[in-house]
Amino acid sequence: MPEFQNIVILTGAGVSAESGLATFRGPDGLWEGHRVEDVCTPEALARDAALVHRFYDERRARLAEVRPNAAHEALARLDAEWRGELLIVTQNVDDLHERAGAGAATDAGDGAGRVLHMHGALQSALCARCGERRPWAESLPTGRICPACAAPALRPDIVFFGEIPYEMDRIERALADVDLFVSIGTSGAVYPAAGFVRTARHHGAHTVELNLDPSAGSFLFHESRMGAASELVPAFVAQLLGG
Repeated sequence: MPEFQNIVILTGAGVSAESGLATFRGPDGLWEGHRVEDVCTPEALARDAALVHRFYDERRARLAEVRPNAAHEALARLDAEWRGELLIVTQNVDDLHERAGAGAATDAGDGAGRVLHMHGALQSALCARCGERRPWAESLPTGRICPACAAPALRPDIVFFGEIPYEMDRIERALADVDLFVSIGTSGAVYPAAGFVRTARHHGAHTVELNLDPSAGSFLFHESRMGAASELVPAFVAQLLGG
């Protein structure tokens, strides 16, 4: 494998599936028995806030029942040992990357770690009035007061369809300087993440897909390796680190 300096890794639901978390959209088009349109859009929140809040409360509670798998642990090892630039962009809203040990703040002084949750996080609440985000581990009923602005407007800190993912500027900067782009466990069907491989290739990066099955954009990758994330990712990280 060529030598690389700057790496961007995109992870999707396939990374957490082996830990027991359902992929975002199953074979029947549903997410945990719900139509995505009923639990993951601003319109759904306006129409039935109680359902949306209850849905994410259940997902948040489920986190206590699962553990990071070998793929999360391998990426945590990469985070700890990689001496070049590294950004792990995850579409997942679980905390398994962090619980495996990835994402600690860097020495850059900006408080930013190497794990970026572009679609939000289950263990975070967002104020729909003032935009304040804060850690949140308990249930989040409708009408909960925001400590920052006192509005009864706290909602799940999840990027719904139609909303702009978090930290796109940081992601674009990383992709502009990337030598190696790796996509792990993603469907390649949800934008803007599905377009990252094109951006990386435009800037001259080598691109690798690690997936259970070929994604919708599999043809865009220089390499595609098919198999379980818990097997592919540790082997790939070991290759990158030289053992």
